Amino acid sequence: MSITAQALLETLAGVDPAPFFGLSLLPYLAFLWWSWRSGRMPRLALLGFSLTLLFVLVTIAAAITAEGVYGRQLADVDPLHGGAEVFLTLSNVLVLLGFRGSRQDQQQ
Repeated sequence: MSITAQALLETLAGVDPAPFFGLSLLPYLAFLWWSWRSGRMPRLALLGFSLTLLFVLVTIAAAITAEGVYGRQLADVDPLHGGAEVFLTLSNVLVLLGFRGSRQDQQQ
């Protein structure tokens, strides 16, 4: 019995993605633990990667607020969505500056 592409897509559309988001934290936490223990990552970059967890927490809180207060998804409430995205931008900038600083230190 073969499964058609349409049937496969319909099956996948019915899967709740929430457990996958929670499970994705496990390898990320393992990455942070290894990075911290190895001492090979620039401290500023490690801080940036760690702040990504703060972004996740802020995004969850903002999504709950958007749903509870406005009855809308987070993506539809610009001030909350933008506020949450600031934390992702901050973490990305710290990762960039951390590795950039490390590279410059190695070149000198």
